[in-house]
Amino acid sequence: MISSMTGYGCAQGQLDGVTYVVELRSVNSRYFKSRIRLPETLVFLEEGIERFLQNNLSRGTVNCVIRLRNAPAGTLFDIDEAALARYLEILERAASSIDIKCPIDIAGLLALPGIVQPAGADPAGAERLKKKILAITGEAIAQVRQMRAAEGTALAADLAVQCEAINQHLAEIRSRSQDIKQEYHKKLRGRVDEMLADGKIKLDESTLAREVAVFADRSDISEEITRLDSHLKRFTESCRADGQAGRRLDFIAQEMLREANTIASKASETEIINHVVDIKCRIDRIKEQVQNIE
Repeated sequence: MISSMTGYGCAQGQLDGVTYVVELRSVNSRYFKSRIRLPETLVFLEEGIERFLQNNLSRGTVNCVIRLRNAPAGTLFDIDEAALARYLEILERAASSIDIKCPIDIAGLLALPGIVQPAGADPAGAERLKKKILAITGEAIAQVRQMRAAEGTALAADLAVQCEAINQHLAEIRSRSQDIKQEYHKKLRGRVDEMLADGKIKLDESTLAREVAVFADRSDISEEITRLDSHLKRFTESCRADGQAGRRLDFIAQEMLREANTIASKASETEIINHVVDIKCRIDRIKEQVQNIE
């Protein structure tokens, strides 16, 4: 069954006393796109997280935010004591050279480049952290996919209603188009007979038949009806199939609209045109809904 591209998931887990919270939000997008916000200590995981998201949520814009809770200072940053000592040495030498005495502001020193750095983990610790974060992310993804599936079921139900309505209008058009030729023949004959009544001139049946044949060829919509009916069946089958169907459904909906426009351009009968207007409204609804499908 089809799935939506809209979903939300949130999961958390602990490692070494630190709680990691992963929050995912996905919305519609033509392709896959990720926006990942990480604490500085987890920046090295960004590429792996993006690849993991793309493998599991192949379409849509996915916003991923990871937050830390109860994290001790030692897990957040390191202070480069050698760099700090070097800064102090330079400042003391500068102060003595110009004979200036002033207190040293530690907070100001910590703001200097290279003093405070994100805490780095050893290779083994980094691998443990990566596995844990990806496991938590997997739980959040499962929630997103569950919500996407639920919304996909609702979308499929609405699309089925629209397709059934189009099918009914198409049946009315098919039935009505079969009577148009005969009605045009009667109407044309009546007009000609009325115009020639005073002259007692009889209408040439071959000329009338030729005129009716030209009209029938110009206004024939049987091929368009057949193609639109075929597109409807393909659309319904695609909604029931497994896997990603969004792009396929979007293409089929465009072809359905193309056939409806052709029928409207050929039709000269008011009832058929009214049915086509309703069909086009339904197709517009379908195209809008299809934009939400993965």
